[in-house]
Amino acid sequence: MDLDPDDVFRDDEDDPENDFYQERVSGKELVVYLVDASPKMFTSACPREGQKDETYFHIAVSCIAQSLKTQIINRSYDEIAICFFNTREKKNLQDLNGVYVFNVAEREYLDRPTARLIKEFDCIEESYSKQIGSQYGILSGSRDNSLYNALWVAQALLRKGSAKTAGKRILLFTNEDDPFGSIKGVTKIDMTRTTLQRAKDAQDLGISIELLPLSSPSEDFDVSLFYAELLGLEGDELAQFMPLAGEKFEDMNNQLRKRMFKKRKVRRMTFVIANGLSIELNMYALIRPTIPGTITWLDSVTNLPLKTERSFICADTGALVHEPAKRFQSYKNEDIKFSVEELSEIKRVSSGHLRLLGFKPIDYLRDYHNLRPSTFVFPSDEEYAWVSPLSGHSDDILDPLSEKVAFFGNSTHPQLVALVAQDEIVNSGGQVEPPGMHMIYLPYSDDIRHIEELHTDTNAMAPRATDDQISKATALMRRVDLKEFSVCQFSNPGMLPAALQRHYAVIQALALEEDEMPEIKDETTPDEEGMARLGVVKALEEFKLSVYGENDDEENDFTGNGKTSEASRKRKAIAENAVKESANYDWTDLAENGKLKDLTVAELKYYLTAHKLPVAGKKEALVSRILNHMGK
Repeated sequence: MDLDPDDVFRDDEDDPENDFYQERVSGKELVVYLVDASPKMFTSACPREGQKDETYFHIAVSCIAQSLKTQIINRSYDEIAICFFNTREKKNLQDLNGVYVFNVAEREYLDRPTARLIKEFDCIEESYSKQIGSQYGILSGSRDNSLYNALWVAQALLRKGSAKTAGKRILLFTNEDDPFGSIKGVTKIDMTRTTLQRAKDAQDLGISIELLPLSSPSEDFDVSLFYAELLGLEGDELAQFMPLAGEKFEDMNNQLRKRMFKKRKVRRMTFVIANGLSIELNMYALIRPTIPGTITWLDSVTNLPLKTERSFICADTGALVHEPAKRFQSYKNEDIKFSVEELSEIKRVSSGHLRLLGFKPIDYLRDYHNLRPSTFVFPSDEEYAWVSPLSGHSDDILDPLSEKVAFFGNSTHPQLVALVAQDEIVNSGGQVEPPGMHMIYLPYSDDIRHIEELHTDTNAMAPRATDDQISKATALMRRVDLKEFSVCQFSNPGMLPAALQRHYAVIQALALEEDEMPEIKDETTPDEEGMARLGVVKALEEFKLSVYGENDDEENDFTGNGKTSEASRKRKAIAENAVKESANYDWTDLAENGKLKDLTVAELKYYLTAHKLPVAGKKEALVSRILNHMGK
């Protein structure tokens, strides 16, 4: 029997019946990168002192190349096309002058990004002048209009799919704020009118046109000359449109990343504010833990996936029990039976809505309340338009100086949450942080870990920090405190663990047949250079001296009177017992025969504790950790 590897090893997210797969397909995007290739784009971007001299064309191409490399991993199901206009050669299905659609063999003009496309696009600047060439496509005395032709070609490329099943966008890169500046009279009026009409026709078909202007420090990009009307900007929108400085490659990269990779909502829920008053909210996960995938066990002979079946056998007759199992609770010498549906209904404490309970000052919220990553909530697109009528409640709900206490009903883990409003932060590069509310999951009393009692002798005086130690600790914290820190300062790939960054880098190097792996900058490692500054080192040494005195090498496992602490004795006893119990198992045989999964979690932890490995996680994670340690 032949097996399709895609069916066996396919993730749940790739299952057409899966809700996430259907949402992903509906959220699919078709994007055309429309790049101006006129001679003006090949002029220097006038870098500031200390910056590398680069052309506008290089900045645009570099941004697109970096975006494709990220997109092929994060959003490989999107489809893209790369189109140059103001070119000497022409290559498009409409056979229009001045437009060249860049592509590679065995790929449609609008298709998923491939490794070969990325590899050849990285070398586009070396061969551009010879294979494609640059020339002005809008000249005085000529009726050719390359911008009109480019919009026509882009619109034709985006015919695939409908506006309901896919988002369609044109991202336009140019440093020319008035493409018809060299044309005069009636000809200019006619070209402007026809180009604007072509853009309007595309927008009527559900195609969004977005401008990424490239400007220099000495010459601003004046959007009002032409592109404001093309984009439909007027009034406040026109005043708030801040063109990016083209010489800043990082700014361009960030802007393109924001436009290409939008946050996907985790789920939708109802926020009940008062009786008869509620709104729909979308929930967005700011941080998602990375967990090992589900292990697929294969038959050693047929190589087919193994399926686990569970059957119940009657203890009296030995017959198979076909009816669903029932649970019982003894009450007054009688067994009260419950079906699975009845137990589920008993456990249901809420329908899953978020219900507002009241308001408290923000001072009541403590740092240690944030035991797990918060969730960002924002009104859904359908509800956002009428949130403003909540005038009687909006001021209280959006007040950043108060926390909103709400009940987040969940059948498995109901709990109280705090809603903390966040103001929108905008700089010259666009939006840094959006408005909305952070949903912080408040802990139960059982979730708060109590401090282990190290001093069992009630008559002994427990050590207390002196005023000098407190002042030294305060000085150290001020030295190492990160001023105005925000996770938004880092790009998403930069916040990945170094091992995962290297993993993606190796995949990229193999796919693109690169001889050298790109250098990885780990943004998560400590700032060793900063920690080595004289002020930090001095503050650290003063703190150590105030706590330990001259003998700062003493073991932490001892209390002030020289005796081993109770916590240390417990840890040592657990470790010794784990080593003893672990010796009773033939771990090599269990691993080779695939019997590790038959052990209990407590038994698996014997091996992990004996070898000083982490013991946190589900059973599959523990098995995987043991196999990795044994090199299996």
